[in-house]
Amino acid sequence: MKEAEEKVQKKISIRGLDHLKLFGFHDQNLRRIENDLSLKITARDSELVLSGQGENVEAGEKVLSELISLTSREQDISGNTLETLLTFAGNSIPRSDSNVTLDDVILYKKEGFIKPKTDGQRNFYQAARENDIVFSIGQAGTGKTYLAVAIAIAALKDRLVDRIVLTRPAVEAGERLGYLPGDFREKIDPYLRPLYDALNDMIPSDKLKRYLESGIIEIAPLAYMRGRTLNNAFVILDEAQNTSFNQMKMFLTRLGINSKAIITGDVTQIDLPDKESSGLVQIQSILLNIEGIKLVYMSDLDVVRHKLVRDIIKAYDDFQVRESNKKNSIK
Repeated sequence: MKEAEEKVQKKISIRGLDHLKLFGFHDQNLRRIENDLSLKITARDSELVLSGQGENVEAGEKVLSELISLTSREQDISGNTLETLLTFAGNSIPRSDSNVTLDDVILYKKEGFIKPKTDGQRNFYQAARENDIVFSIGQAGTGKTYLAVAIAIAALKDRLVDRIVLTRPAVEAGERLGYLPGDFREKIDPYLRPLYDALNDMIPSDKLKRYLESGIIEIAPLAYMRGRTLNNAFVILDEAQNTSFNQMKMFLTRLGINSKAIITGDVTQIDLPDKESSGLVQIQSILLNIEGIKLVYMSDLDVVRHKLVRDIIKAYDDFQVRESNKKNSIK
């Protein structure tokens, strides 16, 4: 008599998805998959746990992978669609990704999903899941801002927070605000454009417009944060290398009940007159060993832009080392 196959478990992330659309009315999609494939599916916050024999769990993962892909593209799941997927569950189903697991996916979006691509990004994501305040410090192209926005949107969609607040210090990098055309809002928007770009990539334009108009998502210069208490919010401070000592302290003390913060910055691109006065530089020796606060450092190995970006960063680093050695030899 063949020995019974040992039961296994598989976790699948459903962060940032419309649970009602994925599960179906009264969870009918999940119940149908359970019955047809003889496995158990349990929904726990932002994950699904599949339990059963190995082959059944693998088939269930294939079906759910396709349903997740449809849901992320905001397509309806009909009975015929589910029927087709279940019919071919034991065969080779075209899959959007063969490694859709809890530890990988940050957010599902219309054109697929967002997940860490490097060890540094994975460390950043893990730190954000385990801590209320996370600093992500690294050079251009390491995905700091993009991942921070994705993590915040996932928290909003999973109803872990009620709103998102994104902010940047409005520091001039060679240009003068006064010479830019338009009113103050039109002058300041270019500084906030990278945040809008990230949001536009992850949220449909009509929904994003509603979020911005209703205040569910707020984008504002850092100066607007003074005097506020941010409760039930996910707060992101971008370009933090351009904050002063007092601005950094002001921002960190805005955090209220059930709120989380991510602070991102690149200490090699400080636009302040006195680079040593950067709040991001100073904070690294102030907040050490405080539980719930984590500093994550990204390197050139985490650059996910064009390959030449990594080479450019390394060339600049080498140049600065040579110049520093020259000055030291003169002394």
